[in-house]
Amino acid sequence: QLKEEGNKYFQASDYEKAVQSYTQAIKLNKDKALQAVLYRNRALCFLKKEEYAKAASDASRAIDINTSDIKALYRRSQALEKLGKLDQAFKDAQKCATIEPRNKNFQETLRRLGADIQEKLRIQFSTDLRVQKMFEILLDENSEKEKREKAANNLIVLGREEAGAERIFQNNGVSLLLQLIETKNEELILAAVRTLSGMCTGHKARATAILHYLGIDSICLWMSVDNEEISLAVCNLLQSITDCLLGQGKEEHHGKEEAVVLDTKKDLRMITMRLLDMLVSKKVSGQGRDRALNLLNKNIPRKDLKDHDNSRTIFVIDNGLKKILKVVGQIPEMPECLPLTENTQLTASVLLNKLYDDLRCDPERDNYRVICEEYIKSKIDPQDMDKTLHAIQMVSGVLQGPFDLGNKLLGMKGIMEMMVALCGSEREIDQLVAVEALIHASTKLSRATFIITNGVTLLKEIYKKTKNEKIKIRALVGLCKLGSAGGTDYGLRQFAEGSTEKLAKQCRKWLCNTSIDARTRKWAVEGLSYLTLDADVKDDFVEDEPALQAMFELAKTSDKTVLYSVASVLVNCTNSYDTKELVPELVQLAKFSKQHVPEEHPKDKKDFVVKRVKRLLKAGVVSALACMVKADSAILTEQSKELIARVFLALCEDPKDRGTIVAQGGGKALIPLAVEGTEVGKIKASHALAKIAAISNPDIAFPGERVYEVVRPLISLLNTERDGLQNYEALLGLTNFSGRSDKLRMKIVKEKALPDIENYMFENHDQLRQAATECMCNLVVNKEVTRGVPHTRLHGNDRLKLVVLLCGEEDEKVQVAAAGALAMLTAAQKKLCSKMTEVTTQWLEILQKLCLHDNVEVQHRGLVITFNLISADKELAKKLVETELLEILTYIGKQEDDP
Repeated sequence: QLKEEGNKYFQASDYEKAVQSYTQAIKLNKDKALQAVLYRNRALCFLKKEEYAKAASDASRAIDINTSDIKALYRRSQALEKLGKLDQAFKDAQKCATIEPRNKNFQETLRRLGADIQEKLRIQFSTDLRVQKMFEILLDENSEKEKREKAANNLIVLGREEAGAERIFQNNGVSLLLQLIETKNEELILAAVRTLSGMCTGHKARATAILHYLGIDSICLWMSVDNEEISLAVCNLLQSITDCLLGQGKEEHHGKEEAVVLDTKKDLRMITMRLLDMLVSKKVSGQGRDRALNLLNKNIPRKDLKDHDNSRTIFVIDNGLKKILKVVGQIPEMPECLPLTENTQLTASVLLNKLYDDLRCDPERDNYRVICEEYIKSKIDPQDMDKTLHAIQMVSGVLQGPFDLGNKLLGMKGIMEMMVALCGSEREIDQLVAVEALIHASTKLSRATFIITNGVTLLKEIYKKTKNEKIKIRALVGLCKLGSAGGTDYGLRQFAEGSTEKLAKQCRKWLCNTSIDARTRKWAVEGLSYLTLDADVKDDFVEDEPALQAMFELAKTSDKTVLYSVASVLVNCTNSYDTKELVPELVQLAKFSKQHVPEEHPKDKKDFVVKRVKRLLKAGVVSALACMVKADSAILTEQSKELIARVFLALCEDPKDRGTIVAQGGGKALIPLAVEGTEVGKIKASHALAKIAAISNPDIAFPGERVYEVVRPLISLLNTERDGLQNYEALLGLTNFSGRSDKLRMKIVKEKALPDIENYMFENHDQLRQAATECMCNLVVNKEVTRGVPHTRLHGNDRLKLVVLLCGEEDEKVQVAAAGALAMLTAAQKKLCSKMTEVTTQWLEILQKLCLHDNVEVQHRGLVITFNLISADKELAKKLVETELLEILTYIGKQEDDP
């Protein structure tokens, strides 16, 4: 019975159901002959579904039962041909032709397969020759430069193709590529490494063989060179190998390879150990150290915290935590410092943070802390100030990574006292390290109190006396930060004597001075993040084009503190921070009791804020923000995301600017901000998206599949906890979307937005009611909506009734929307034409009003509805002709035509 059922489904071309029937039959059947037939039939279904591996497998099972099953042999031949296994397909076709020599179909298949095999061999042979020729050109020092470049590029392309990669591998290619690397010629090295990278991608066995042949020590040595391009290319090669060993990337099936179980743990540990060794080796360049840190950052912590295996993190903590601490403890100004780039130490802090976050329980975190404490204690030596400096620098580095742990380390005996003491040292290097550590430490209020008591005077002295710009800028930021952390501008006010503009001007100078190292210029941004709270400072800052561009350029660097500082400056300049509304009665009361009432600065008024927003947009702030959003999650904190969302919302205020924001990538950048982050940040980003969605063409603002990602953030604003403007603009955005396509309407329905939209249709607020009505009128075109969706206030007939009644509303906008929806509905579903006459007794009066309306748009819709009703049903047409509608139609028909 199941077999017959499967046959019927097959004849009806429903191959999925046919497979299900045959599969059930196979499970129940005990008869061998019937089993062969079932497997053979299922194989044919898989052929039709283009699942060739399954087709070949089923045909093989049928052949195991009956070796001369001609149908099964032929089906397996067809499947193997599609899988590219031409020689095996030829053998099966040959057996078929032997059993039935007169079958023309089999003879034709044999001829075709024979020709295909010859062609494959010819291509293989020519590929081998091409590979050989390429290597000859590349290894011949006398070859022309142009020929060499062409051969190198061809080799890279070939290495990325499975067939090409296999030919290179089988023809001693890895050995020849190694020879290219040993030539010391930059172009040849890059070509060889990129080719190897292509060969390793998605092929575990080949990647493992290449790793063992080249040796991890050699790969790390090449990555250590002080050449950015080569170092990056080797890093990509090692990432391709690691992806294969971890079973990530585009893993493909390669026949017998699946039968070989490759134990990758040993290789992965070997790679991890070598990368950790690179961190503390003096022979490794700053570029190489960054690459090693990036590889550890990417591959060691778990991608998904639901995965309970954090053994790779535990291994790195046990074997390499001290090495990472050594990197964060380096002091670039000291002679014995390891080679570093501007980003090395921050990347190491990010790694410390990721490892700490990847721990699963308190004992694991305690072990991490103990290792840090013991290592830092071993560096503190009152007799050796240089050694102690490294300990303070380490604490500073941890504070930029796992902050809670850094705060515990500050509690270690003598650490805080040591910082303050070093500030008073005569040596500039001591002051530099100590001031920086104080700044990171003062983020916590309890620590800030200690530092305010002990360190403010020292910082003021340092700022006034030092000639070293690096120290001066850090002292200034320290004073700004202490004022902020202590809940007072204690240090800053007294010190600046009211001249915050003067300090800000100095910060802008530092920011624009490219002769100062980037690390020091980053501190200038942090200083401005405090100083731009002053209205005069922010107004001057947005007018300083070079300073703005310098800040945007720094925002592209992978630095957590810089991103937060840049976002803070922009929040201050756009006044997008929260402000407390002053109650007029309380203000009067305060004045009466002679208390100080803070007054709004003239430059914080709306006109000035708008002017600053326009200035920032002209300077390219959107591109800078879009770049910041792309930063790694360890660098772009939830607080930074919230600040960026606030800025975007302020930028979107004027509808005229929204096109510019979309053009510079603002729409795309807002989506992740609306999905992840703090609750406030998500609401602000969703509101900014609603502003863009309300007036933009969705196909341009959110091209491709991106538009579907915007629906949920908009629906999140349809909530009584959100304010009326957020509700209104979200409804406008959804109205715009629901008018685009049925797929978008379906997405809105699936996200369960209908009940919320309906609730707003009964709102007392005219604009909200109108927006919700327009949105619903666009949505009713969707069949799901007219059918009626559970858990909503209105079901199918009720919705139709509401749409008909809305056609009789006084508000013309609502009428146009409702009549348009009704016109489309009655055209799409004939049964709704007669239903329309049943849902309300007022239907005829409303329809007549539409047909006689002064607005041509409304009248046109009314006539289309009438036409649909007459065309739908003979009885309904008779009923309409008997009413005054016939006179109305005759009257309109005699008038001058309006196209």
